[in-house]
Amino acid sequence: MFDEIEFDKIKRLPKYVFAAVGELKMEQRRAGADVIDLSMGNPDGPAPRHIIDKLIESAQKPKVHGYSASKGIYKLRLAAADWYKRKYDAELDPNAEVVASMGSKEGYAHLVQAITNIGDTAIIPDPCYPIHSQAFILAGGNVARFPMKLNDDFSLDEEAFIDDVKKCLVETSPRPKYLAVNFPNNPTTAIVTPRFYEKIVALAREERFYILSDIAYAELAFDGYQTPSIMSVAGAKDVAIESYTLSKSYNMAGWRVGFIVGNQKLVGALAKIKSWLDYGMFTPIQVAATIALNGDQACVEEIRENYVGRRDALIKSFAAAGWKIPSPKASMFVWARIPEPLRPLGSLEFAKRLLISANVAVSPGVGFGPAGDEYVRIAMIENENRIRQAAKNIKRFFREQGVDAGEE
Repeated sequence: MFDEIEFDKIKRLPKYVFAAVGELKMEQRRAGADVIDLSMGNPDGPAPRHIIDKLIESAQKPKVHGYSASKGIYKLRLAAADWYKRKYDAELDPNAEVVASMGSKEGYAHLVQAITNIGDTAIIPDPCYPIHSQAFILAGGNVARFPMKLNDDFSLDEEAFIDDVKKCLVETSPRPKYLAVNFPNNPTTAIVTPRFYEKIVALAREERFYILSDIAYAELAFDGYQTPSIMSVAGAKDVAIESYTLSKSYNMAGWRVGFIVGNQKLVGALAKIKSWLDYGMFTPIQVAATIALNGDQACVEEIRENYVGRRDALIKSFAAAGWKIPSPKASMFVWARIPEPLRPLGSLEFAKRLLISANVAVSPGVGFGPAGDEYVRIAMIENENRIRQAAKNIKRFFREQGVDAGEE
């Protein structure tokens, strides 16, 4: 009898293709293989010492071990507002326009759950970070996708993007209520100009839809590029929220701390649903996160420069192995098109063969959407020596497959 009970939300979720690579990775390691894991976007370094010290100091206080505030302690929300003021000259009310979240992923998913009615539609560029689309599926909504067009340097083709959004608004029924944007983009590393946000805010105000912006990789920007924020645009708070996380900028991924800012109605919906679902992060984590945002930012620059070194080592060594990849200007990833002779395999099969034959784990692009199937995402989460070793392994694999050094 119980076999007849169906879970419709779970059935709507696609198979998690990253699990296949993860299981194979564990099999290889159990067999004794030295797997170089460039798959998950999980920073390999510790949080800066002064942040850890503040966590320890705060945790010594007896009163901090009870329930915290589901929307975040005031000092953390104020620190988030001050961060936006310093970095983007954006004015935010820490009481009404900021909610602390357990990383940006939790905040985004709970926000979508709070604001999505059954059947609502969101426009999601393809490829995308999976939760950007699947949060709407879990909430009973629908997703309208369009292939995201990039320029040769991995900057977004902004005019094409705007045109595609307009097309979705006209052709999709029911008419979309939401648009998700994520720049620097995961997985493609695509970047945008401030003018892009001006145009998309103007369109949202005119066509009456909300924008959910994610700038998780804002601080990991290279070669003089500076990540813009939608919150810098006049009128943005009428139509938009933005999520940010301390996971990448401060090597605090496991701490699970971020925030959602912007439109009072949307932020208020998130605050309300969180009041029913959780009691907030451990208070010492929030105190330490406040120190991270308010303190000396030299640690952020050090982390950024570490990724620059890894990026340069990867681009150079992989090119020598026969895999020429454009150098990204932001994020902790490289979005690499599969070499032409192996492209017919598709990204999942290619990733499996790379893992088995070269002991290098990468994320198949199809896991981020159909438009990603000719690519894999490579995370810069190993040191430069390990990256160069990965390139050597890949070069040997390519030779076995008939892909010569110097080919695309």
